Parts: sequence; structure tokens; C-alpha cells
Amino acid sequence: MHLEKINNPQDLKKLSIPELKVLARELRELIIETVASNGGHLASNLGTVDITIALHYIFNSPTDKIIWDVGHQSYAHKLLTGRQKEFSTIRQYSGISGFPKISESPHDAFGTGHSSTSISSALGILEGRDQNKENFKVIAVIGDGAMTAGLAFEGLNHAGHLKKDLIVILNDNEMSISPNVGALSAYLRRMMMGDLYTKLKKETKLFLERIPAVGEPVLKIAQKAEDTVKGLVVPGLLFEELGFEYVGPVDGHKIDSLIEIIETFKDFPGPVLIHAITKKGKGYVPAEKNPGMFHGIGPFNIETGEQVTSSKKSYSDIFGGCLTKLAQNDNRIIAITAAMTEGTGLSEFVRKFPRRFYDVGIAEPHAVTFAAGLATQGLRPVVAIYSTFLQRSYDEIIHDVCLQNLPVVFAIDRGGIVGDDGPTHNGTFDLSYLRHIPNLIVMASKDGYELRCMLKKALSIDKPAAIRYPRGSSTDNREGEELIDIPIGKAEVLIEGNDILIIAVGNTVAPAVTAAQLLSEAGIDACVINARFVKPLDIGLISERAKEIKHVLTIEENAVAGGFGSAVLEELTTAGVEGIKIKILGIPDRFIEHGPQNLLRKNLGLDAEGIAREALMLVDKTRPSTDYADSHNS
Repeated sequence: MHLEKINNPQDLKKLSIPELKVLARELRELIIETVASNGGHLASNLGTVDITIALHYIFNSPTDKIIWDVGHQSYAHKLLTGRQKEFSTIRQYSGISGFPKISESPHDAFGTGHSSTSISSALGILEGRDQNKENFKVIAVIGDGAMTAGLAFEGLNHAGHLKKDLIVILNDNEMSISPNVGALSAYLRRMMMGDLYTKLKKETKLFLERIPAVGEPVLKIAQKAEDTVKGLVVPGLLFEELGFEYVGPVDGHKIDSLIEIIETFKDFPGPVLIHAITKKGKGYVPAEKNPGMFHGIGPFNIETGEQVTSSKKSYSDIFGGCLTKLAQNDNRIIAITAAMTEGTGLSEFVRKFPRRFYDVGIAEPHAVTFAAGLATQGLRPVVAIYSTFLQRSYDEIIHDVCLQNLPVVFAIDRGGIVGDDGPTHNGTFDLSYLRHIPNLIVMASKDGYELRCMLKKALSIDKPAAIRYPRGSSTDNREGEELIDIPIGKAEVLIEGNDILIIAVGNTVAPAVTAAQLLSEAGIDACVINARFVKPLDIGLISERAKEIKHVLTIEENAVAGGFGSAVLEELTTAGVEGIKIKILGIPDRFIEHGPQNLLRKNLGLDAEGIAREALMLVDKTRPSTDYADSHNS
């Protein structure tokens, strides 16, 4: 076993090329074994093993800085940089992160959980190096899917302008999470292998050098001729026009060739882009055949590739199924996502309405403004994006949709705690960054059935609307049951009570109901309201009950700062409701670590016991503020 001998990247340099190839196989075997047990990002990590070995063989991390775009490519990097013993804990509570993390290792030069940030951050690190008069190399590894984002091109453009020695490795596996879309991806797929390009470029140069220097017009013609030939045969023309020296395409799984090419260009005086062709899922047949399923996957059987799944429908699937059904009777409905077709539950919609579906690539801001344009033409666009990624569209939501009051529906998947992916993916800010935007209606469903009702309602109104729902399975879908009309801004009372008013929203409603049952056993009658709407709030109902009950506890799986509870407090103050005690329970002012959703909720006091404990403390300060069970048993 060569892997057992690798305690840091320097140990790689002691191995021969044949030994490095054996090491690549061992890395893939360990990654497959670990992800099968823990879940995680498999296909993308298997595809970058050889590139990782080549980079660490040539460069000297952590002195040299390697930035892994997105982080879905970093498992082999973690294994080669001193984290083998901890690798079995990846994405587990208190274990190592599934993404590069500055605080975890000096070899993680930059934290990357969202895509397309590597080039910009690498360029910043490089400029910082020069400002500090230091000497090290900076390398960014970015996937072709991440290249569909505007941020990547902003970084490329600036790097070409600065003309510094940035090295970019373009990991081209022709697929990000969903199959890549767009002109750039098609362009990369059409690219020829580098031999023809190199030969023609050399011959073109020799031809131009033979032209007699008889005046500037001839030289201009010669230059134009070179550009014409390059336009026909050069796969890297786009990158060269941005100021990069383009190298490739090269085989991203031939370690010896990768080492030779990277070694050749590592000291190039300007920016270099090395285009490596890889295969997502390399080394594991089920992942090679179905890389989309094995992008981010839960525990699975290594022999069969079958995933351990729940029989319950996920919120994503419920949303996708409902949207597909509604679209059968409304030709105006358009579905839009940003490289997350399967993740947002839209696979069925694509099959049935391919002409009414758009995957815009990893380009969330474009998705929103594109939807705004569609809405001006009488269509009903639904933008399905994870909460954590919708953050990237903040300006477009305000300026292009809400300012113009256009009927765009935002289906916000993964709202709240997502679990094992951790702080880069937790959707704990959307209620705060959406509720203050004028014209926008903000809803959060308590279960799958309510999600379907809200989707139908959102598509029926002439205003922008957002519907938030969590990761995981629904507690109640009521499939086949007729959808009720939910009046805008109307909450519902689920349980009557006189001692404390619990106002919950979204997926905190179910534990709030359970908490009320626990409180009842302790002799406390709780009134539970399902708010449904974060904006507009049903302040009439809420203020009426608050005046009567005096003790108010709000529950949300969102940042306390500026979230749902803040909205309730603001409205109660505006309504002149006095003499109440109020407690806002939600996500505190910190980023939440990775781990199982239920464990994280328990730690945050957002499970039924935690809610009941807070209610007890609010109603009766003389009761012990220890564990709820102790209070309940007293």
C-alpha cells in the first residue's frame, strides 16, 4: 500500500510514475469505500484523482497554493495532505469537512463550497503574494461546469489583464451536477486534441516569419491570416483572447503526461490555462454510467451501486411533481434551474415539457433576470434554486423582479439546515434577505401538501412570490387530495391555548405541535400558529392572540437576525401591542457546522424538546432552565 506511506505531499515525490498510478487506484478505492459508508460527493472526486497527484507531485503545498473550485474535487487532496486518519469522519458531526476549509488545514488555501470562485480567489492570493514580496505558485482547479458562471470569466478577464503567473487547470468532464449546458460547454466539447493545434500553430508561425517585412499592411494581413487559422483550429482561442497561454486538451488521467505538461508550464511568466479532459466517476463503473446520481449521494452498496433511500417523497420531488401537473393545464408555466435539474426535482418536468424547461448552467443571477424577461411576455416562470445558491442572485431579485413587480415564482429548495454539507450549504439566511424586499410575497410550507397549495397560489397571482421548503422528506403530502386556496397573508391556528403563544413557520411547525403536546403534559396550554407567510404576516391574528396570552415564542430555521421572529416583533411593536414577553428561537449569529440534521436541530434547541424547554422558561422563570425532560419530570 503506497497510500499508507503518504503523510504529506512531500512523500509523493519519492514515488516512481508506476507507483503513482498504483497510488491513484488506492485513492479511488478509499474514496469509494468512505462515500459508500458516509455519503458525499463521489463522481467528481474520482475524476480528479490523477490531477491531484500530479499537482502535489510538482508543487510544494502549503507554500504553493492550490485552490479547488467548489470543493467537490478535494477528497484526494485531503488524503494526500495529512488527513488519512480522519478521512473516515468526512462530513460526519465533529469530523472533517467535505469541502476545503482554511481552519481545517494549512493545505486548504481557500474555502470553497460554491462554484466558480477559484480563479478570482487565486488571483487575489497571487496579488497578495506580490504585494508582500513573497515567492510561491498559485494554482486554481476549476471544472467546465463552473466555467458557465460569470464570476469565472470576471476572474479570467482580470487575470489576463494583470498578466501574472496564475496557473488554471480546467477539469473538463463535460458535466457539472446536471449535464452542462450552454455555448461554452458545447465549444469545449468540440475542441480537438492538442496535437493538431500544436502542429498548425507551429506551421502558421513559420509561414508568417517567411513573409518579407515590406510594410505594415502586409504584416496586418499576416496577423489576420494567423487569427483566421486560429479561429478555425485552435480550441483555446477564447482563453488566449482573454490573455492566457492555452495548453491542451490533454488526457487528465495520464499522470506521466500531466506531470510533464504542468512541469513545462509551471514557471511560465504569464497566466496559463491547462485544459485536462477527465471522466466523472473514473474507476467505479456505476458512477461512470450515472455520474449525476453519484455527484452527491447518500450511503450506497458498493457492489450494486444502489443507494439506501427513504420510501417517503422528498420536498424536491413533491415540488417537481406538482409543478409538472400544474403545467399540464397552464402553458404559461416555465421551469428554470441552475445546473440542478435532478436536485430540484425537475427531471419529470423536463421529460414532459422539454421546450418549457431551461437549465442555464451555474449562473443563478442570469436565471433570475432571464425569468424576469419571460415574465414580461405573459409567461409564469418558476425559478428552482437551493437557498444557499439563491444568495448569489440578490441584486437581480431586487432590481429585475421585485422592483418591476413581475410574477416570478422562486422555489427555494433546501431552506434551513441541510446537514452533512455544512455551513457552505445551510440555507439559513433566505428569510432575512428576502422579507425586506418590497412587492415580494414570502411563504414557507409546513409540509408537502401545503407546499403544493402554495405553489398553486403563487402561480395564480400577479406578483413575485417565494416559497421556502427544507431538505428531506415531507411529513404529510396528501397526494391526490384537492388543493385548498390559501389566502395571501393568512395564518392558521393549529392548537388553542392560553398560557403561551408559539408561532412557527415552515418545517418548525411540526416540532412546535409536538412541543405543545409535551407542554400539555406539564400542565401548560400552548396556542400554536402556523404562520405560513413571513411576508405579509397575519398580524391581525398574531397581535390578537399575543394581547390575550402575553407570552410569545417564535420558531424558525433561519438566522434570528432579521428573520421571521424579527418580523413578528417589528409588527407587534408597530401595532402597539404592549406588556408581552417574547423570545425568538432560530439560528444564532454563527455558521452552523456539518452533521446530521436532527442532531444539529437538537443542539440548536429547534427540536420539540428544545422548543418546549424554551416555552417553559418563558412562561415560568422559576422553573429550572436545565433539560426539558428534567423540568417535565419535576
